Amino acid sequence: MKNKNRKLLPAVTQGIFALLLFSALVIGAADSTIPDSRSMQESAMVSGIEEAVTSTIQKTEGTAKLVGIPVKSIEVSVVPKLRLVPCGDVFGVKFFTKGVMIVGMSDVESTEGILNPAYKSGLRVGDTITSLDGKEVNTVEEVAEAVEKSGGQKINVSFSREGESGSTTIVPLKSLTDGKFKTGLWVRDSTAGIGTITFYNPENGEFAGLGHGICDVDTGKLMPMLSGNIVDIKITDIIRGVEGTPGELKGEFGIVKSGELYKNTEMGVFGVLYNKPDCGTENALEIAPSSEIKEGKAHIYSSLGDDKVQKYEIEITKLFHNDSKTKNLIFRVTDSSLTEKTGGIVQGMSGSPIVQNGKLVGAVTHVLVNDPGKGYGIFIENMLNAAE
Repeated sequence: MKNKNRKLLPAVTQGIFALLLFSALVIGAADSTIPDSRSMQESAMVSGIEEAVTSTIQKTEGTAKLVGIPVKSIEVSVVPKLRLVPCGDVFGVKFFTKGVMIVGMSDVESTEGILNPAYKSGLRVGDTITSLDGKEVNTVEEVAEAVEKSGGQKINVSFSREGESGSTTIVPLKSLTDGKFKTGLWVRDSTAGIGTITFYNPENGEFAGLGHGICDVDTGKLMPMLSGNIVDIKITDIIRGVEGTPGELKGEFGIVKSGELYKNTEMGVFGVLYNKPDCGTENALEIAPSSEIKEGKAHIYSSLGDDKVQKYEIEITKLFHNDSKTKNLIFRVTDSSLTEKTGGIVQGMSGSPIVQNGKLVGAVTHVLVNDPGKGYGIFIENMLNAAE
């Protein structure tokens, strides 16, 4: 797909570090303890970030010496500081699926009885149909046309389920209701929504947003992407969040395409913008590995309909250093102006960058339904890993 292999990472800066050995080491011991390869990182990034920038590592050769005596040649890997611009702009996305997603099933009343051909064939809600009789399908209309043209004869179906490919056959039934051939399938081929840009790379126009994937509203499954168009959005209303009911940003989509997606992942969406967004700060910030993030004061950047990104204070109350992909920290809103506007965190703010101690540390992903004043966040290193 277009731009699929583009990188979000800036060009590497070459540099060589001096290697210092303590004179207390003896020569024999030094040779056995010096590794053959060492990764020296300018910003002490942890493994998650290191993996995200593997392709930019520059290798240099160096020789460790002890009191002027060569001990052992080692390979030094120099990883650059990674700096990105935190944003907070809202954006609209029109998303089109690769294949069509099964979002529901219903029985068909026919002369053979009340049956569900789709379920009988082994298809299930959440599956993605990729082709019918060997022909790729990406729209609801293509599926409807193939079913009607079948004349009630079996159709060969290729589909995917949880990343695995499968095949089956389905025999449409003629409905007694309208005389048309039906399979009992409800399918979806597109969606649209509002999100927030997490960071922007001014060197190449690339961006990341949401902090979670674009998922089907009925099944909760990550939607396979054929294409995604970024359009401007005008916020027209803010539905305040209250206990038990999350709030949301509502808006009107622009008609001019302002960018495109090239990746939809569980940890965010990634793409390119044609024009520079109105970010919360003009300055690129260093990213922080999860090991540097602390409980305590931080800020998020968000745009809430006033056409300007604002900085709001939050407090990180808990960190989760586990295998969770998108719920790595919990925070509470401490900024009264944000609480007045929204009641806390609302839908549409997903992707709002989180900044602590002058570094980009993560992004907002979810609101706690029973307490809109609290939300979840993702570590920025997890988003970068997904970008690769």
